[in-house]
Amino acid sequence: MWRAWTALSLALALTAGCAIDPGQYRETCDWAEPIRPSRADVLTEGTLAQIVIHNEIGERLCGWSP
Repeated sequence: MWRAWTALSLALALTAGCAIDPGQYRETCDWAEPIRPSRADVLTEGTLAQIVIHNEIGERLCGWSP
């Protein structure tokens, strides 16, 4: 019986840290901005993918407009 309680307690403790409130990260948005390359910039596919990921995370967590 104690093994079941221990396993349940361990499972609850491990999953409790998985809940993330995106609003708690708003203060970290003060130093970050969307990346908007100019038309003259020559970007590799990798760089473009990183910019898109950065901007999508900023939209989700910081409320940036596209």
